[in-house]
Amino acid sequence: MNFEPETRGTLRLETRIYGTSVLGAPLRYIPCTGRCRLLVVAAIHGEEPETTFLLSRSLRAFGNNFRSIAFVLCANPDGVTLGTRGNANGVDLNRNFKTSNWNAGAVPSRSVLEAPRDTLLSPGTAPASEPETLALITLIEKLAPETILSMHAPIGCIDAPAATEIVRELGDVFGIPHVADIGYATPGSLGTWCAERKKECVTLELPRMPLELLFERFGRGFSEFLAGRDVP
Repeated sequence: MNFEPETRGTLRLETRIYGTSVLGAPLRYIPCTGRCRLLVVAAIHGEEPETTFLLSRSLRAFGNNFRSIAFVLCANPDGVTLGTRGNANGVDLNRNFKTSNWNAGAVPSRSVLEAPRDTLLSPGTAPASEPETLALITLIEKLAPETILSMHAPIGCIDAPAATEIVRELGDVFGIPHVADIGYATPGSLGTWCAERKKECVTLELPRMPLELLFERFGRGFSEFLAGRDVP
């Protein structure tokens, strides 16, 4: 790892295209050089760009792709560009996966954490109706990672069925609690899709704080966590 100033401005890792968004933006991922054991996915919700920010800043400490960890820096580029939670079709991509509990009803969300669920999004016209969702499913099936780390914000917890080793390590880095359930239904979510395929999915909900403070507090620790997780 190199945290010197000259390494901070550019992401030096190789990226590849795994699909195209509704508006034609390339969907990029950072491949690993060996067997993929961990896939880290950021910004599946466009209103959570801090996930991309922290992940990118942390990865700039590295000059070479990881051996066993792959990354999706931004799973919803149209949403991030437009400033919307969903994609350009107004679909919540994290309710659009092919799960047994996918629901065609509107998806309520909050404009801010303390507000009621006052914004309605679509789960899509059908499971995996959106190009971003279908491309991510295809990528996961291609890479076959043992674990998926899905980055969200700003609840400030680690949502996972069990307190596994990776959950405990993330708790040490971010100082946030583990919860076995987020407290509300998430039909059609990436986590549910993984659970139905017996694949570990850990949802990291970053705490609410300014972007610079996120990196100042957690950037080095998150980089060290990723380095420690990278195995041959």
